[in-house]
Amino acid sequence: MTRSCRRAFSAPRHRRRICLSADPPLTAVSSQSCLPAIFGRFRNVTAASFNQRVGAALAPLANAEKAVAMRAYMRDQFDYLGVPTPQRRAAVLPILRELKGVDAARLIELAEGLWTLPQREYQYVAVDLLARHWKALTLEQLPALLSLAQRKSWWDSVDGLAGVVGDVVRADRKHDPACQIHMDRALGHENLWVRRIAMLHQLGWRDETDVPRLFRHARELAPETDFFIRKAIGWALRDYAWHDPQAIRQFLDEMRDVLSPLSVREAGKNLSRLG
Repeated sequence: MTRSCRRAFSAPRHRRRICLSADPPLTAVSSQSCLPAIFGRFRNVTAASFNQRVGAALAPLANAEKAVAMRAYMRDQFDYLGVPTPQRRAAVLPILRELKGVDAARLIELAEGLWTLPQREYQYVAVDLLARHWKALTLEQLPALLSLAQRKSWWDSVDGLAGVVGDVVRADRKHDPACQIHMDRALGHENLWVRRIAMLHQLGWRDETDVPRLFRHARELAPETDFFIRKAIGWALRDYAWHDPQAIRQFLDEMRDVLSPLSVREAGKNLSRLG
């Protein structure tokens, strides 16, 4: 797998976007112009028509050779069109922009519609859609977001959804300081991907991080043996280290015999250069 292929699969999140190669950006997709101009006002947008338009934007960019490599990288779990992220985003950006002001119910409906399509790029578009318009969402949509995380689940889609969930929870916390209890409950969910979201939901919060909760979540998940949970623990701790490296050093010293070596290694990656 080339370096560009490895870069192809970073998490699809507005702070950590999937980058599916370094191919040059494409020009506007001409096939979009022949579709009905019903998206100027989203009140008439249905999941089926939205899927059709997104599909028409991506189809000309499909690359069978890249699709094979992308599928192999994801352990043959998903089919791909073979559209790298820069091109995918350029093609669908006008469509996503036209949904400015979309209501939460319609936003979830469109994301769920994309989730039903077989090629993985459509789930990436769904995550980008949610990330772009997350301000339309509230905690009322949290069950729907966590439901998406449990379908066609893998780290690429789940980490993108974690970013959306984190933004929604962070915004709601300004009005309801106790709202993070939903993440406490998610930490005990039977689905490991929901637990991963709970561990990652404070990524990027920096000085707004609920540090006791971050450490408590890490401790509660520490006994788990799953790679993706252990990796998430380390990632969440490493992210907060950018804001307070000494707090992470102290936590790792206290928990070194409790956390897995993978979690400790991931958490401490940047500590040597953070002073």
